[in-house]
Amino acid sequence: MNSTPGKKPEPAKKQAFEQSLARLEEIVRKLESANLALDEAMKLFEEGMQLSRDCQKQLEQAEARVEILLKKAKWQPSRSTRRAKTRPERPSNG
Repeated sequence: MNSTPGKKPEPAKKQAFEQSLARLEEIVRKLESANLALDEAMKLFEEGMQLSRDCQKQLEQAEARVEILLKKAKWQPSRSTRRAKTRPERPSNG
């Protein structure tokens, strides 16, 4: 066997995130249509809130992983990036 345990779930997470986001967008469209009964609207709203929390959690986990990877690689901002952050803004003469 050539499969490594723990390496396959990543694509599933990404797919789950994309699917969750697509479903969330669908829910928003339905709620904006205003052609729903109150009960249906409340069910969709609750589902949307849960999807939103799940997506936010996945994004936070991805951000944490990126930070870890950057630290492991000892990434440093390029000179132009540092310059852009430290360069004082010029007042506009408009």
